[in-house]
Amino acid sequence: MARAKAEVDPNLRKGRFAPYSLLSPGMLWLILFFLVPMWSLLRIALSEKPNPFLPDYNLTWHWANFTDAIDRFQTQLIRSFAYAGIATVLCILIGYPLAYFIALRGGRWRNFMLGMVMVPFFTSFLIRTIAWQTILGSDGPAIWFVRTFHLFGVTNALHLTDNDVFLNTPSAVIGGLTYNFIPFMILPIYVSIEKIDPRLIEAARDLYSAPAQAFRKVVLPLSLPGVFAGTLLTFIPAAGDFINAELLGNAKTSMIGSQISKLFLKESYYPQAAALSFIFMAIITIGVLVYARVLGTEELSA
Repeated sequence: MARAKAEVDPNLRKGRFAPYSLLSPGMLWLILFFLVPMWSLLRIALSEKPNPFLPDYNLTWHWANFTDAIDRFQTQLIRSFAYAGIATVLCILIGYPLAYFIALRGGRWRNFMLGMVMVPFFTSFLIRTIAWQTILGSDGPAIWFVRTFHLFGVTNALHLTDNDVFLNTPSAVIGGLTYNFIPFMILPIYVSIEKIDPRLIEAARDLYSAPAQAFRKVVLPLSLPGVFAGTLLTFIPAAGDFINAELLGNAKTSMIGSQISKLFLKESYYPQAAALSFIFMAIITIGVLVYARVLGTEELSA
C-alpha cells in the first residue's frame, strides 16, 4: 500500500499544477493589458505636470488630483449615473416584454426576431448615433411629425429652435443610450426565460393560478438572473459613454466620459483625467459589488 501510494504521489503532485497552467494565458493577458495599464494610469493620476505644453510628468504622489477632479466634475458624475440609471430602467421596461414574447411566443419566428435584435450591431456605434442625430434634427422625421400634427406651436411658445425640440436635450441623450444598449438587456433576459421549463408554467396553471400570478410566481423569479446580468451590461457602459452626450446633447448634458475625453485629448491634462477615471471606476466597482450582494445570482436562483 505504501509503495503504491509512493508511485501515485508524483502524478498527483504534477496534476496539482494543471489548473495553474490552464490559467496562465489568461493571467498573463490580464497582467499585460489590465494591471500594467492600470498601474501606468495610477502613476499619472498621482503626478504633476510642470509644463502644460510638454508631455512630462513628475510622480509626486499628488493626491489632490482626486479631490480636484471631484470638485470640478461632481455634476457630470451625478448626471452620468442618473442618465445611465434612467436608460437602464427604460431598457428593462422595453426589453423584458420583448424578450418574454420572443422566448415564449416567438415560435418559428424566434430566430428571425433575435436576428432583428442583433441587426444594429452590424453598424458601428458611432454611425447609429449619428443616424439618431439626423432623425431628431431640424430636417428629420421627428420635427416633421410635430409640424404635421400642429404641435409646433408649443415649442414656439417656449422660444425653442428646431434642434432644441428633440436634439440637444437630456431626453435625446437618454433615448440614445436606451437605443444603443437595449440589446444587452434583451439577450440575457431572453436566455433566462428560454431556459425556464414550460412544465413549471403549466403546473402553475393547473393549480388554478391566473396568468398574472403564474408570471409573478414562476417566470419573473426565474428570469431575474437575466435582469441582473442585463442591468450590469447596460448600466456600466451607459454611465461611461460619451458619444451620445456629444452628438445628441449639449454643454449642459455632458457626461463623465465626455469630460475624461476632453481632459485627455483637448486639454492634455492627463493627471486629472487619470484621477477622474479612477474615481469613476471606483464608484462603478463599489456599486456593482453592492448590487451583486443585494441582488446576486446565487440568491436569485436559490
